[in-house]
Amino acid sequence: MLAALGLDEVHESAYRALVSVGAADVPDLARRLTLGEDATDRALRRLERHGLAAQSSARPGRWVAAPPGVALGALLTQQRHELEKAELAAALLAEEYRAQAAEPAVHDLVEVVTGAGAVSQRFLQLQLGASDEVCALVTGNPVVVSGRDNKAEEQAAGRGVAYRVVVEREVLNLPTGLLELSAALGRDEQVRVVERVPTKLVIADRTLAMVPLTSRTAEPAALVVHASGLLESLSGLFEAVWRDALPLRLGQGGGITEQHPDGPDGTDLEILSLLLAGLTDASVAKQLDLGLRTVQRRVKRLMELTGVTTRLQLGWHAYEKDWVAREGRPPREAVSQRELPSQRAGRPDPTPEG
Repeated sequence: MLAALGLDEVHESAYRALVSVGAADVPDLARRLTLGEDATDRALRRLERHGLAAQSSARPGRWVAAPPGVALGALLTQQRHELEKAELAAALLAEEYRAQAAEPAVHDLVEVVTGAGAVSQRFLQLQLGASDEVCALVTGNPVVVSGRDNKAEEQAAGRGVAYRVVVEREVLNLPTGLLELSAALGRDEQVRVVERVPTKLVIADRTLAMVPLTSRTAEPAALVVHASGLLESLSGLFEAVWRDALPLRLGQGGGITEQHPDGPDGTDLEILSLLLAGLTDASVAKQLDLGLRTVQRRVKRLMELTGVTTRLQLGWHAYEKDWVAREGRPPREAVSQRELPSQRAGRPDPTPEG
């Protein structure tokens, strides 16, 4: 836990042991750490250089631990100072880069990446470097990186990066397709499905995109596109596919359902009702056992769905569309859902009443 302060596992264990006993000599501490006396002595000397331990003046040969609040606080302050210097250096380098790239040459707007390793690394870097949103078109034929291997997506989504993903229907039939999509929906990613996507594509923060290059050779290759008219065209392509795709939702029991994008789902209706009742976003999240970002993201989606810019307008639309109860009448179900064929497989047909 103290690795960020420059201490490895041995030195942290030595400091913790010294804190627990208050004072100890080298042989005693070596037995506690199951280390040789020479290694223990080196660890204590290292702690001494960090200001975490000192030799006792009252009892020669014994070592005492420095108070953690003071000693570790000093190290934390030093680390914060180093981080601030690094942030300043990064900001200066970014400014220098922007100045040099103010009028980039045409050949700097695109780069060709070849080789499976290089393509995979660049694909992951795009996601790890995103700070706002990642948009992607996914085919049913992963060549370099499969959904199972894409750990960057989980990391990026975990730190708040929004994901909008369109998969072609073939993905649902892959051996791990439904499992991967369920995991993505569980991370509150927005996922839609179409019969076919025109190409594989990933766009990070609308500033960088990556598309595969078809080649006569077996070696994978991709084109990385920087901010340009070409990037705007790729963004437009994604938005066009996104509008025509059907949203996927987690249904009861963890199954996946397709939902027509003409209305909110059950959770959206609950959020709307609570907001119109006067609850704050935080109270709604607590009431429904949802994350605050989830509530805010769903409200934003509903505003985009209705084409409004304020929550007051959203409330009016919800009332007009009968999305919420009025005059004692329950809200009209505004969502049309159907199970995926793969989830209906093996289920007996209902027997008609006779």
